[in-house]
Amino acid sequence: MKDRFRAVRILGSEVHILQLLDVVNAMETWIENPDGICHQIVVTGFHGLWEGYKNPEFRAMLNSADLWVPDGIAPVWVARRQGIAEARRIPGAEIMTAFFEVANRKGFSSFFYGDTDDTLAKLQANLEEKFPGHKVAGTYSPPFKQLTPQEDDEIIQMVNDVKPDVVWVGLGMPKQDRWVYEHKECLNAPVAIGVGAAFGFLVGKVKRVPAWIGDRGLEWLWRFAMEPKKLWRRDLLGGPRFVVQVAMEMARIKKFDYSALDRVKNESGVPDSRSGDVIKSSKTEEVQSGGL
Repeated sequence: MKDRFRAVRILGSEVHILQLLDVVNAMETWIENPDGICHQIVVTGFHGLWEGYKNPEFRAMLNSADLWVPDGIAPVWVARRQGIAEARRIPGAEIMTAFFEVANRKGFSSFFYGDTDDTLAKLQANLEEKFPGHKVAGTYSPPFKQLTPQEDDEIIQMVNDVKPDVVWVGLGMPKQDRWVYEHKECLNAPVAIGVGAAFGFLVGKVKRVPAWIGDRGLEWLWRFAMEPKKLWRRDLLGGPRFVVQVAMEMARIKKFDYSALDRVKNESGVPDSRSGDVIKSSKTEEVQSGGL
C-alpha cells in the first residue's frame, strides 16, 4: 500500500505525500479486506522527524509504519522544494472526521485509547449524535503511570474483545506511536493510528489552529502561544536545529543512511533513490496519475 504514494526523505525518515482521501481509502481497504495484520499509520511532522533524528531506534519504528502522514508543514515544505506542488499537511483531526463520514455509511467501528475520561465521554456522545452509523466499540483512559505487564495485557484484551475496525490512540508523540508499534502484533484490529490531541480538538477542549495559519506553516507559533511551558524547549531549541539539519541534508552536506528503506523498496520493485530526493513507485503514476 505505502509504495503507491510518493514519499520524501528527511533526516533518515520517509514521509508519504498524499491527500486526505488517500488515507481514508487506505483505511477502508484494510478494513474491508482483512489480512490478519494491524496496519500502523503515523501522523506527525517536525516533532516525529526530530524525535526520530535523535533516536535511531524510534526512527526505525516510525519508518516501519504502513503510512506516515504529514501532520505539520515541515515535510510539506520539503516535498514542495522537491517538486511536489500539491503536497499538503493532513492533521489527525481531519483524518478522524473524514473516516467517521465513511464509517457512518458502512458501519465501521472504533476504539479510543488515551486522553481523559471526560474527553472520551464527550467524544463518544458527539460521535453517536453526528455519526450514528459509526459504532464506538469502546474507550479507555490509561492511568498516568508505568503499566504493569498484567495491566498492559488486560488493556489489549479489552480492545480485542470488541474487535474494532480502528484503534485511535491519543497519547501524544512519541508515546502513542511507540505504543502502536509495540502492540500491533497482538491487536485484533485492521488499523491503529496515533492522532495526538485530536480527541480534544474534536470535542472543543483544545482550540484548533485556524486553517489559514496552519497552511502558512505557523501552527507551531499558534500552539506555542497556547502552551508555552510545554512547548518552549521543543519549538525554540529543537526547531532551529531541525531546520539546520534539513538544510544540510538538502544541500548534500550531510548524508543519512537510507539503506534499510532502499532494501525494502528493492524487494517490492520500487526504484532506488538518493537521500533527500522524492521517491515515487512505478505504481504511483498508474493509480495516482491525476493526483500525487
